[in-house]
Amino acid sequence: MIRHPAFPVEPWAVRESRLDLDVLAQSESLFALSNGHIGLRGNLEEGEPHGEPGTYLDGFYELRPLPYAEAGYGYPESGQTVVNVTNGKLIRLLVDDEPFDVRDGTLHEHERVLDLRAGTLSRRLRWSSPTGGQVRLSSTRLVSFAQRAVAAILYEVEAVGEPRHVVVQSELVANETLGCAAGDPRAATRLESPLVLGENLPAKDGVAVMVHHTRASGLPVAAAMWHEIDGPEDMRVDAAGTGDVNRVTIATLLTPGRRLRLVKYLSYGWSPERSRSALHDQVVAALAAARLVGWEGLRTRQRRFLDDFWHGADVEVEGDAEVQQAVRFAMFHLLQSAARVQDAPIPAKGLTGAGYDGHAFWDTEAYVLPVLTYTYPRAVAAALEWRKSTLPPAKQRAAQLGLAGATFPWRTINGQECSGYWPAGTAAFHINAAVAHAVTQYADVTGDAAFERDTGLPLLVETARLWRALGHHTAEGRYRIDGVTGPDEYSAVADNNVYTNLMAQLNLREAAAAAGRHPDLAARLGVTEEEIRRWCDAAAAMSVPYDERLGVHAQSEGFTQHDVWDFAATTPERYPLFLHFPYFNLYRQQVVKQADLVLAMHLRGDAFTPEQKARNFAYYEALTVRDSSLSACTQAVIAAEVGQLELAYRYLGEAALMDLDNLERNTLDGLHMASLAGVWIALVAGFGGLRAARGDLCFAPRLPRDITRLVFRLRRRGSLLQVNVTEKATTYRLLDGPPVALTHHRERFSLKGEPVTLPNPPAPAAVPRVHQPAGREPLSRRPDRRAREP
Repeated sequence: MIRHPAFPVEPWAVRESRLDLDVLAQSESLFALSNGHIGLRGNLEEGEPHGEPGTYLDGFYELRPLPYAEAGYGYPESGQTVVNVTNGKLIRLLVDDEPFDVRDGTLHEHERVLDLRAGTLSRRLRWSSPTGGQVRLSSTRLVSFAQRAVAAILYEVEAVGEPRHVVVQSELVANETLGCAAGDPRAATRLESPLVLGENLPAKDGVAVMVHHTRASGLPVAAAMWHEIDGPEDMRVDAAGTGDVNRVTIATLLTPGRRLRLVKYLSYGWSPERSRSALHDQVVAALAAARLVGWEGLRTRQRRFLDDFWHGADVEVEGDAEVQQAVRFAMFHLLQSAARVQDAPIPAKGLTGAGYDGHAFWDTEAYVLPVLTYTYPRAVAAALEWRKSTLPPAKQRAAQLGLAGATFPWRTINGQECSGYWPAGTAAFHINAAVAHAVTQYADVTGDAAFERDTGLPLLVETARLWRALGHHTAEGRYRIDGVTGPDEYSAVADNNVYTNLMAQLNLREAAAAAGRHPDLAARLGVTEEEIRRWCDAAAAMSVPYDERLGVHAQSEGFTQHDVWDFAATTPERYPLFLHFPYFNLYRQQVVKQADLVLAMHLRGDAFTPEQKARNFAYYEALTVRDSSLSACTQAVIAAEVGQLELAYRYLGEAALMDLDNLERNTLDGLHMASLAGVWIALVAGFGGLRAARGDLCFAPRLPRDITRLVFRLRRRGSLLQVNVTEKATTYRLLDGPPVALTHHRERFSLKGEPVTLPNPPAPAAVPRVHQPAGREPLSRRPDRRAREP
């Protein structure tokens, strides 16, 4: 667990007040910096010790074979794995010939701070070598939001007590030795020396450049560094490069009070299309731009970028300091995962670690993009434009499976399917619906008509064609979609999964509506009036299984007739279940990995009555074990809607602390982007009651006992509004832009110049009562957990 006194609770920072090597790998994920293009794990500058070294470029991968005991038609032949590229974070230090290593000598002080407003990771320490030489060291690093290809590190050393001979070695290193492979299938595949050296040019005029390419995929990557050095006049500076190492060495005698100050500028670039020489020139040019503004310029622009982001995205929580810190931490990392994404996906771990091999899943469209649509919409457009660019392989995949339209991959980096387990992967067609939902939500919230025409319409058309090819009409006039895997990966290849069918229904309707708004463009895509009619017929006849005997919706056809999993006999150490039981056992019993039917009630609430929502929630609450980080936030949303406010509050805490408290014990592999998005979802959609409807934003705010005030901001069609929720009432304020149509607990009004304050009605009676599987209750929210001071 991350939780210990070294990590105090603060509203705008994550602070490590002493170094604890037992949680080094987890802290490397928490302290990761990224801008959506470059990702630097929070490794120590000296490189060792480390949990998992990591420098990543979004979309940069290596191919690897996918072995099968028995081959099968349609199985993906190769996988993709994110590559730890050239490490530019390394700055090694020697004091009187003794290498600085926190495990040796005496570490008197050590602090690291992730500043959520400045966008920097700073480090301060005082260390004595085994022979007694003492120094103070400080560093601050950033990955620039303003300059996409640039990162920088300010590194300062000062002698304490007596003069010290100091040597600093600043390096670029490729093909680092990674950690041991983990038994958890969610961990990354280990690639040994994936990069092949193309050129290594030592610092010429101060600029050092290394260019490599991957062995199998052949993708080229370039990295460069340049230094500003300030220190004693008798400094000696040397540069050398050989093999996979490029090094600048600075040697000097430091007297007490005199500092050696080094600013290291880094730039990275890769492209599947550009030549090696072009990438070389690109990273050199990026360094020139960084040098032009300098270190202070980079810091100023970083703060300005974040000031603008927080102005439109901040969430204030009064009454729970942990959740306040967690939601800002979450929003900061969501921004880092997406801000400068270009021609690449947003991975499930962002660029904070190599978990899941750096793959993107449906998590992006289902969880991350909805949050960014309201808070940082420009990143959503870029992410969906990438998805559109992958339509050719998605259409090829559909054709391979004997289907029309596009079949988007379950796991991917480059747009090709690389999931080797088809029941939970290939059969999970609901990723198509997530893509379509993200498209329609973005177009509705932003009003971006050009996006809908050029990017949204092709995506909606090809996803709709998939549903029409996948399903069929029955003699009774119903439309069935059989043999699919819904969000719950413990129920595979099922018939008429409610979530899948309802989201497919929405997809078909939205595709028909968009084609009607853009008939000329739809005609160019081959859409006919007859095809639109078939989409509408399928949507109108969509099957939605309901168990009359139990009075609940069956997650999929026949699900409620399965035997119920023996939760009482399942000990805590046997969770997550998929690591300890065969999928065969899971597939044939009533046990739910993550919110599935409950997610349908969130995203398609219009398809359920309030009474059905309450009964469904109670039924599936008793079956859901939350072996996925995607679940808690959705359970929080529906718990709040059906009047279970305190239960919703507990689920909020679980989503909020997933990584800060290392709840699933795998934060070392990278942060859970969907769960981070889930903190915002639980607060804004749960306790704020946000639901989207064409032309309106609908709210139904209610707070749990321990949250006394909730304030959040949203963007919609050029307007910025603030929602201030207290126990008794909610105040809506238009901060910028034209009037906005809103609904408060079904009362519609227009928000114009003056704030509008409306009363919050009491929550509905929380019936029926709910319980969770034995031992899988959400964490309690104890007041003492929130009382720690920095």
